[in-house]
Amino acid sequence: MKILQTNRFKKAYKSLHPNQLPPVNRAIADVIETPEIGERKVGDLSWLRVHKFKLLGQFMLLGYSMSEAQEVVLTFIDIAPHENFYRDLKR
Repeated sequence: MKILQTNRFKKAYKSLHPNQLPPVNRAIADVIETPEIGERKVGDLSWLRVHKFKLLGQFMLLGYSMSEAQEVVLTFIDIAPHENFYRDLKR
């Protein structure tokens, strides 16, 4: 399995506080362990899967895509609260 990150994801991950990292790392590990855990979106974002998890009492969305050509490739797209998450990804 190959794991990639977009610049958007790297920037969002880098901006997290140290007390936010353990729940985010757990969510990332869950996705890596079971890539089908995320809900597949429809329409314009049909290429996207979203794993929803709680971070310090607030729901966060971990957006990623999965392709299965010769080997499974997971690309982490973004991590953010629900507000404007999908709108920002459509741009």
